[in-house]
Amino acid sequence: MSESLLEVARRVAGWAADGEEVEAFAVRARETDVRAYQGEVESLTVAESQGIGVRVVRDRRQGFAYAGTLEVAALEEALRESRDNARFATADEHAGLAAPDGVAPAALDLHRPELEDFPVEAKVELALELERATRSADPRITGVESAEYSDTVYTSAVASTAGVEATSSETGCYLSSYSLASDGDETQTGFGYSVAREPAGLDAARAAADSAERATRLLGAAKPPTARLTVVLDPLVTAQLLAIVGSALTGEAVLKGRSLFADRMGESVAVPAFTLIDDATEPAAFTASAIDDEGLATRPVELISGGVLRAFLYDSYNARRAGAVSTGSAVRPGYAGTPTAGAQALRLRPGSRSQADITAGLDDGLLVQGVTGMHSGVNPVSGDFSTGAEGLRIRGGELAEPVREVTIASTLQRLLTDVVEVGGDLEWLPMSAAGVSLAIADVTMSGA
Repeated sequence: MSESLLEVARRVAGWAADGEEVEAFAVRARETDVRAYQGEVESLTVAESQGIGVRVVRDRRQGFAYAGTLEVAALEEALRESRDNARFATADEHAGLAAPDGVAPAALDLHRPELEDFPVEAKVELALELERATRSADPRITGVESAEYSDTVYTSAVASTAGVEATSSETGCYLSSYSLASDGDETQTGFGYSVAREPAGLDAARAAADSAERATRLLGAAKPPTARLTVVLDPLVTAQLLAIVGSALTGEAVLKGRSLFADRMGESVAVPAFTLIDDATEPAAFTASAIDDEGLATRPVELISGGVLRAFLYDSYNARRAGAVSTGSAVRPGYAGTPTAGAQALRLRPGSRSQADITAGLDDGLLVQGVTGMHSGVNPVSGDFSTGAEGLRIRGGELAEPVREVTIASTLQRLLTDVVEVGGDLEWLPMSAAGVSLAIADVTMSGA
């Protein structure tokens, strides 16, 4: 599959006329989603797609067009439309394609034929098994709002007149359970998951148990008094926070003045224990890939090292604007979009202690197991941070009463400098950032 895609991309790039640069980005993907509800299959979706995005650069003007098929006529039409769009584009001295930089792609084993061969009936059974396991995990579980199996098989290829030729293929799957726990008229929810490259690596029992525990331990939750305390973010919450921090560490955000890290290169922006790395070459990452979406090799990028800001993420275009070089961090929203810089697999360098060990050392705190409105409540430009939260109070080193309807507030600048410990419980999630327990001091918990 990857070889045939590369042949298609080469063919389109080979149609370039004199004086123009052409890049072709071809994709084939298959996705399956199964959702179980009350012992039955609520929905089953199997979707296959393929297509190509074509960029043309001529006289420093860029045009783009795409086609949702790989038929020759559609390829020719996409190239014609891209050329036509370039004629009307504004000239940009930095316009151009990525050029080979001599970095060899990492040898990653990210494709599992076992997933491609896994029958749909077995996928359905995994979803049903997950729902059964969630319902039986605790007698207080009175419903399962969602028990889901999802997978993807993704192959891409890039070829250009600049000399880039690359291809990659990845598979991934996950189980997710969203449970309901009840006590009288009160109902609480919980979420659990399991992530793997192939179905054999999934653990339905663990996903179900985590979902049930998160729901049941919130029963009896009340709105607490306002306080300033140390919060311990659950790995899932930390991953969401890191995704926002990562968006402010792209070259594009900095160049547009939309980053709180602008003009701070080389400065201390976090505590020494805070080292943030974007590394798509990490095989355990759900979003791992040996190449970025311009066909350059991905590589580890230490964005913040020992608390000091060391790097931004660049694709080729924004690197030229900044007088820098690409960090192999080009991302696209599929074949129908053009590349820009973005985080691919963010993670914190983990510490050594578990979440239980961290909470045991706190006299007064809050374990935050879920947040709402993270993206709308955090401003990556000003750093203002305010989001709804739920979790468990920490008293005398022990998990105590559950709380809900609280708001935790600070600024991203203060959060990074108030980190007191990074946990050792690194978890890879079905997203572009890994989670880890993160303890942060002096956070305002607004309640009653």
